[in-house]
Amino acid sequence: MTKLFTTRLGRLRILSYLEGLSLLILIFIAVPMKHYAGDPSLVKTMGPIHGALFLLFIFNTLMVGIEQKWKFGQTTWKVLLACIIPFGTFYIDQKILKPIAD
Repeated sequence: MTKLFTTRLGRLRILSYLEGLSLLILIFIAVPMKHYAGDPSLVKTMGPIHGALFLLFIFNTLMVGIEQKWKFGQTTWKVLLACIIPFGTFYIDQKILKPIAD
């Protein structure tokens, strides 16, 4: 568990989980609350949080890609694409990041 906090790959895995979770909260909870309940407060709160996590995920993906010598056409673009697809970061964590970390 402490390995997640001490390595770049471990931090990327944590960020992928947080970024994916923030996207799901934004899409499935905050936006419906804004449109159907007329309460935009959660969107105003989660929007910047998700944006910051999104940028951190992108920068960390590029840093890990350089560190691990990933070929952009084979691995890096898949990890980057995952952050804009709901549940994508969870899938990438299981299929790409976790096997590398083990």
